[in-house]
Amino acid sequence: MSTRTTLRTTGVAVRAMLVLTLLLGVGYTLLVTGIGQVLLPWQTNGSMLAGERGSTLIGQSFTDAEGDALPQYFQSRPSAAGDGYDGASSGGSNLGPENPDLVAVIEERRAAVAEREGVDPSQVPADAVTASASGLDPHISVAYALLQVPRVAEARGLPEQEVRDLVESRIQGRDLGFLGEERINAAELNLALDDREGR
Repeated sequence: MSTRTTLRTTGVAVRAMLVLTLLLGVGYTLLVTGIGQVLLPWQTNGSMLAGERGSTLIGQSFTDAEGDALPQYFQSRPSAAGDGYDGASSGGSNLGPENPDLVAVIEERRAAVAEREGVDPSQVPADAVTASASGLDPHISVAYALLQVPRVAEARGLPEQEVRDLVESRIQGRDLGFLGEERINAAELNLALDDREGR
């Protein structure tokens, strides 16, 4: 192959790379971002909670510096992501249901939740003691939210029925009407309580 042919082939390859980089690397990205901003602006911008207090898609911890549950807040499910709800360390514990370490942790959590909520350990829902696969799930079951109503109402000095009504107004249905279970976003629920009290 001659030098002239090599230079010509190299020039074609460089031009093709530049055109495709502009077309697919810049143009496609701008197109998809623009479509997202027009059709789904809230989701495209991170599904942020009011006041930029986090994302509705990432769970949050409602504990004090020592890790103790704050009584005026609905507690999220446990997180196995880093030190808890760490988006950079998403993932579950990868321990199987028969693993003695996991069984011990679950029993410890069950006893702690039962004591905090003043119920028998058999009444503690599974999501109160187990982490989600991502470790970042912001949702809790309706049963776990309702279990916490008396404690939260007492801590905030609110009528229990008022807190129960707020919980029931926050229930999110199954995806597409049949996938998964009804659930409640704990961060949104706590934010609604704070906003109601003007915090």
